[in-house]
Amino acid sequence: MHNKSNCHENVWILSGTADGPIIADKLLELKFSVFVSVVSYRGSKAYTFNENLYIKIGRLNNVTEIQNFIKKNDIKHVIDATHPFATEISKNLIAACVQLDKPVLRFERSLKDINSHVNSTFQIIDDFKDIRGCEIKGKNLLLAIGSRSIDKVAGYYKTLGANLFARIIATPKSVLEGFSSCIENSNIAILNPTKLNTCRLEYYLCHYWNIDYIICRESGGYPQRLWEEISYSSKIKLFLLKRPKVRNKLIFSSYDDLIKNINLNT
Repeated sequence: MHNKSNCHENVWILSGTADGPIIADKLLELKFSVFVSVVSYRGSKAYTFNENLYIKIGRLNNVTEIQNFIKKNDIKHVIDATHPFATEISKNLIAACVQLDKPVLRFERSLKDINSHVNSTFQIIDDFKDIRGCEIKGKNLLLAIGSRSIDKVAGYYKTLGANLFARIIATPKSVLEGFSSCIENSNIAILNPTKLNTCRLEYYLCHYWNIDYIICRESGGYPQRLWEEISYSSKIKLFLLKRPKVRNKLIFSSYDDLIKNINLNT
């Protein structure tokens, strides 16, 4: 996996399926060789074939693995476009690149535009257990928080008397963790978000389950926007877990600004 003589330097993107393909396409148009890391094979299908695009599938477990990948593939620029709540990989990236004297370019979606429906049905919380000023007992609570914390959070609200429901993503890990939680199996929906206006099953789920409250994460992405719209239109109370802060001096919320920085340092 080497550059052709007429290509620019190697760029490594760590991302999901939303921002990564867009950033990759822009770099490929400029004749960069692009390396992409995704967690699953399904994630790799979001990228269009290109002879200068190389995809690595699988988790990076530690700083050493990151450094080895950078050295082996002569990576010049590292882009962290991972999920805002994937804090461990972001920390490992920074630690690895500091030792190699390479900057990490962090891409995060801006929250300025997405929080457009701020009203009485919307509240930012610092912790999943931080719902305040609401009667929980006997209320229908929908968790759209990812599968990693679902059992712990569900257990907490179960002790408070809430009726628990969950929307989980259709991956083996998420399904296993969802159905291993304390939530009734019949109250779990396996559903990947879709941007099709005619197929927003989340709306119907909330109506079918008579949901009173929703908890999701302040990711800045499409799922957050969807839950905000549902909350705004149905008056369901929405709680957003505050997005963690990334300790990185090079943070971009514009694709063009990110690419411009890479070009200036090439």
